Amino acid sequence: MTPYQWFVFFLIIQVVHFLGTWKLYESAGRKRWEAAIPVYNAIVLMKIIGRPTWWTILLFIPIINLIMFPVIWVETLRSFGKRSSLDTFLGIITFGFYIYYINYTQKVEYIADRSLQPENKTADTVSSLLFAVIVATLVHTYFIQPYTIPTSSLEKSLLIGDFLFVSKMNYGARVPMTTVALPMVHDSIPLTKRKSYLTWPQLPYLRLPGIQNIDRTDIVVFNWPVDTVYKFFDTSKRRAYKPVDKKSNYVKRCVGIPGDSLSIKDGIIYINGKILQLPERAKPQFSYKITLDGKTPIDFEYLFKDMDVTDPAGFMDQTKRDTLFMGALTEAGAKRLENVPGITAVTREISKKSDNGIFPHINKWNRDNYGPIYIPEKGKTVALTTESLPFYKAIITDYETNKNGEKNDLKVTGNEIRLNGQVVDKYTFQQNYYWMMGDNRHNSEDSRYWGYVPEDHIVGKPIFIWLSIDPHGKGLNKIRWDRIFTTVSGEGQPQSYFKLFLLGLVAFFVGEYFWKKRKTKKDI
Repeated sequence: MTPYQWFVFFLIIQVVHFLGTWKLYESAGRKRWEAAIPVYNAIVLMKIIGRPTWWTILLFIPIINLIMFPVIWVETLRSFGKRSSLDTFLGIITFGFYIYYINYTQKVEYIADRSLQPENKTADTVSSLLFAVIVATLVHTYFIQPYTIPTSSLEKSLLIGDFLFVSKMNYGARVPMTTVALPMVHDSIPLTKRKSYLTWPQLPYLRLPGIQNIDRTDIVVFNWPVDTVYKFFDTSKRRAYKPVDKKSNYVKRCVGIPGDSLSIKDGIIYINGKILQLPERAKPQFSYKITLDGKTPIDFEYLFKDMDVTDPAGFMDQTKRDTLFMGALTEAGAKRLENVPGITAVTREISKKSDNGIFPHINKWNRDNYGPIYIPEKGKTVALTTESLPFYKAIITDYETNKNGEKNDLKVTGNEIRLNGQVVDKYTFQQNYYWMMGDNRHNSEDSRYWGYVPEDHIVGKPIFIWLSIDPHGKGLNKIRWDRIFTTVSGEGQPQSYFKLFLLGLVAFFVGEYFWKKRKTKKDI
């Protein structure tokens, strides 16, 4: 929905509210017109039902308001003596329109001093649960979101089985664009293959102010622009067409920011002509060919475990029994293998042939030799030709809109490019874009394959690993104890703060025990 459509929709809601409640406002000693003034009518309603004024804010926060509306309907009914279970059921099941029936057909009497305390344990439990869900949803949506690492694309920095806290505040929390969805779940209802949201209505993109901008080498969580998660496949197009904020979550390292010129030469990333300097914690990995002498036995399982190879994918060339291909080795790991008896050579695999599966699918580059390309910056203008169009076509048709907030209509006839009916030879970007890649270079589906990540797809910044499970471990070794309570970013190698946390926890309980004991003595 465009901003204008949302404005009209908002006015319609105000009219609906006024028509259904003006008599109730009058019964509560208020003026009829007070039910018609946007926002002010909600503040007045809070006073009528005896609830704090700040509840009004919750009515305008997406997702949170879906929980608040039924609460307000029930509270309104009870303020006018409709307290039965049937009244509560009808108020919720009719989406509040039962209030219309009360407003026009019943003689209602306002109860100004009604008790706001839960009538029984069940009501108290429901009230507590609703409050907990509201608080959890606020935290999840605007502050910190839990996230699990499912793939090996950022091995060494983030491992399969890492459980993260992702900060929404660093880059600015994104206001949910999908307005009707279950709280605290992503794109599907748990244990089912059913969508957890409605695609309409959609809010325009809005992001709250952040603490920082996205920097080169930051690890970033974002919505996958070309989502192909199987649950929602359009089998004819192999794409999952979801709202932006319901696309699958991905985590990669940002290697290019708006305005950069990026290229890759033999697997090494260059930004504006200079090699990208990665932080110490980043350990790029590549595929290697390991040549064996064919005589000396090698215990690769022990070797890789000793080397802490976290993604030991590999296979033996069946035509050459003396050749092993490893899918993820760091440069330091490769040098160590060179010194292992029985290994005669360790050679990094570098793609040379062009690959049409590489963005923008012009059969010109490959995963190791790529570019240069320009990473679009908001407000910047580029020449638009049939040669440059493949780079920016998805931006124009999928990620950006015309001045009315509608999808752009792009047509190409020969060398002529028409945008929304007008012949164009240039295009100005409406938002920033980023280039995301995995450290596990040959085992990462990233921007090299599907292109730019729009700013409105950015979710947040991973800041903390609170738990790490080794899928191959057993017993207590299944938990990676050295990774619990470690920071994702920072200088030097990660350090676990788990011991400090345990000491703090023990100190807290011991202190609380002696404080209670001392208080008991004073009372005596």
